[in-house]
Amino acid sequence: MDLNNLKPADGAVHKEGKRVGRGEGSGKGGTSTRGHKGAKSRSGYSKKIGFEGGQMPLQRRVPKFGFTNMNRKEYTGINLGRLQELVDKGAVKKEVTLETLIENGLAHKNDLVKILGDGELKASLKVSVHKFTASAKAAIESAGGEAISL
Repeated sequence: MDLNNLKPADGAVHKEGKRVGRGEGSGKGGTSTRGHKGAKSRSGYSKKIGFEGGQMPLQRRVPKFGFTNMNRKEYTGINLGRLQELVDKGAVKKEVTLETLIENGLAHKNDLVKILGDGELKASLKVSVHKFTASAKAAIESAGGEAISL
């Protein structure tokens, strides 16, 4: 190790940024690298999100229509055919609850569940979920089961 090999540890020395606006002799005086005129050359400049240089912004060009109901309840639909599949697999014996559907991956923990009338149900089941379509309720009861709304 010699004196000509010495240098500071990595990260110990921080290079200063360029000093602008310190007179013409520095080479960075005058306009201070900001160019001439316009909003970007002035202090306090910040452009709005979505600003497109004066062109009509996208969010104002796209037409708006319709209505979104903030209080809408989204239900996860499960067909009668899927319930019959659970019975055939042996995952369900007599009773179908929300917990049973969650365990078998047909619904998630916070879902609202609605039983739909597509498919055929042969087994007599006691089904307790949030909602039923009229055809699903009729099919469950005609198979000798019970439809209970939570």
